[in-house]
Amino acid sequence: MKKILGIAALGIALGTNAFAAGEFGTPKEAEAHVQKAIKHLAAVGKDKAFADFGTPAWVDRDIYLVVLDFNGHVVAHGTNPKLIGKDMMSAKDPDGVAFTALMVDSAKVKGKGWTDYKFTDPATKKVLSKASYCEKQGEYSVCAGIYKR
Repeated sequence: MKKILGIAALGIALGTNAFAAGEFGTPKEAEAHVQKAIKHLAAVGKDKAFADFGTPAWVDRDIYLVVLDFNGHVVAHGTNPKLIGKDMMSAKDPDGVAFTALMVDSAKVKGKGWTDYKFTDPATKKVLSKASYCEKQGEYSVCAGIYKR
């Protein structure tokens, strides 16, 4: 029994250190995730791609996809399917930042860009600072973000 507990404790300690070392995505990884999603969207079409983006295969640590139409409706979400179909254009973070409008604008007007705001981290359920990178693909803003810790 002591051996099992010792192995479990070692596993937790090693796992925690390994998890802490690489649990959070980087800005470059978020950009690469969006670019990979855009290629997938072009290859398989919107219906399949949007369904795929809601699966664990498209979640990388704290990086997940959100796809918005240019009216601010969520058409795909990597961690919260309840948001699909919702009009988020007027949504504001706790500081009053209209983040969805900024995310749509960064893709629609500029072609791509970053938006800083606060959002609930699905892992911790805490409101954290976040930055999302969005690129235009057709009539959509394809986004992935990183939580700033």
